Amino acid sequence: MKNLEDCEILENEPMSKHTTYKVGGKARYYIYPKNEMALIKVLKKCKENGIETKIIGKGSNLLISDDDFDGAFIALDRYFSEISFDGNQVSAYAGASIIFLSHEAMKRGLSGLEFASGIPGTVGGACFMNAGAYKKELKDIVDAVWVLKEEDCIWMKPEECEFGYRSSIFKKHPDWVILAVRFNLEPADASEIKDLMDSRRERRMASQPLDKPSAGSVFKNPEEKPAWQYIEEAGLRGKRIHGAMVSEKHANFIVNEDQASAQDILDLIELIQNQVKKEFGVSLKTEVECFNWKKRI
Repeated sequence: MKNLEDCEILENEPMSKHTTYKVGGKARYYIYPKNEMALIKVLKKCKENGIETKIIGKGSNLLISDDDFDGAFIALDRYFSEISFDGNQVSAYAGASIIFLSHEAMKRGLSGLEFASGIPGTVGGACFMNAGAYKKELKDIVDAVWVLKEEDCIWMKPEECEFGYRSSIFKKHPDWVILAVRFNLEPADASEIKDLMDSRRERRMASQPLDKPSAGSVFKNPEEKPAWQYIEEAGLRGKRIHGAMVSEKHANFIVNEDQASAQDILDLIELIQNQVKKEFGVSLKTEVECFNWKKRI
C-alpha cells in the first residue's frame, strides 16, 4: 500500500481521532486519496489484496467499534472538498463541509441549504443518509449525484437515488462512492438567510449538547412523535453507562461524557431501545451507522 501515488497513508491509525464520538479502535490503513484517479487506484488495490474498505468523511454519523479494523478507511474530507457555483446551482465534492457550503450559498444570496447549516458532516455523508432538519431534506435540492461505480463515474438523477427518510440507494450499495453532488438553489436576500441561520444556531446551542463529543441524533423519529420524547418519557434523560450518557439537554443525543468506549455507547443505545420497546411498544431505529461490530444493531 505504501507505493500508491497521490495518496497519504497512515497505518495503525486510532479511529478515535476521526469520529465525532471520539471512539473507535485502530485501522490498519487510513488513506487520503488526492484525486479521483488515486481513489480508483486505491480501491482497486484493496480489492486485489482482499482488504475491506470503508469510505469516510468527518466521522460525524458513525459509531465504530473498539476492535481494530483490519482494513482501510478512505477519507475524502481532506482533498475532495472543492465547491463551484454556477448561477443558481452549486456543485460540491463529497468531502466538502455541508456547513461551509451552506454559508457560502448564503453569502451569494442563494437559499435552500439553510437547514444544513448546523449539520456537522460532509456533502457525501449528507447525501448518503439524506440528511435533514427543520422539515427539509437534502433530496429537496439535489439536481444530480456524481458516483463512482466500479471504475466508471456517472451522474445519477435524484429519482435514481431512492431517497427516503434518512436513507438512499447508496446504503444498499456500499461499493458505490459518492464523489460530488450538484444542488439547485433559489435566489433570496442574503441578510434574511443569515438571520434565519443565526437564529437556528442560537436555538441549537440552547437545546443541543454541542460542547461534548456526540454523533448528533441517535435515533430516527417514529411517525407518532419524536424519538427524544419516548426516551424522556421512559425516564432515560441523563441515564449513564460508564462514560456514555443520554444528554440532559436533548434526550436523542448520547454524549461521550467521560472517556466512553464505543461499547459503552452501544450498550446505552440498546438499553434505550429495550426500555422504549417495553414501555411503549415502539422500536427505535438508529440514525447513527454502526461499523466494524461483530453484533449489529
